[in-house]
Amino acid sequence: MPQGQPTLVPVDGLTTRQRRNRPLTIVHTGVMKGKSTAAFGMALRAWNQGWDLGVFQFVKSAKWKVGEEEAFRALGELHTERGLGGPVQWHKMGEGWSWSRKAGSEDDHAAAALEGWREIQRRLAEQTHDFYVLDEFTYPLKWGWVDVEEVVQTLQNRPGHQHVVITGRDAPPALIEVADLVTEMTKIKHPMDAGQKGQRGIEW
Repeated sequence: MPQGQPTLVPVDGLTTRQRRNRPLTIVHTGVMKGKSTAAFGMALRAWNQGWDLGVFQFVKSAKWKVGEEEAFRALGELHTERGLGGPVQWHKMGEGWSWSRKAGSEDDHAAAALEGWREIQRRLAEQTHDFYVLDEFTYPLKWGWVDVEEVVQTLQNRPGHQHVVITGRDAPPALIEVADLVTEMTKIKHPMDAGQKGQRGIEW
């Protein structure tokens, strides 16, 4: 894509504007760090456009502090108080999901993940958000907690103009096949290779 120009323009009956503004399914996968960071960077752009954001973090402990969470909650407050950017909702499975407030445990993670997916399905059908981040959602798919084909069909048939970004290692082939944009994070070097632990402001 030299200078942001597509190498091929399909003959599909769509105008340039229609093709440019269609909703995207985006997958960030691979073994290297940066998958969620890249998704939240896109979410920041979406917030600046005034879009409604919905963030759903799977397999996250309630005790796991994420720097982006605090930043986006502050941005949500900024929208509420001053009308800047867009509204933000942030939900974490380890907290029992904010709409149910049920305590999570190792025994019911699979049920909790499916519950989260069901809520996302409802929101997609109702066009609740403009931009969704399904953080670490590939793991419930890999572990069989959520049916991959059901997810694929839901994403393909979602109404309106809703962008969806999914992060996590080992994205299933069926999801990669239907995604519009797929990035694989590949490690070249990492400080941990030299025995250095994660540090504040870089890993969290």
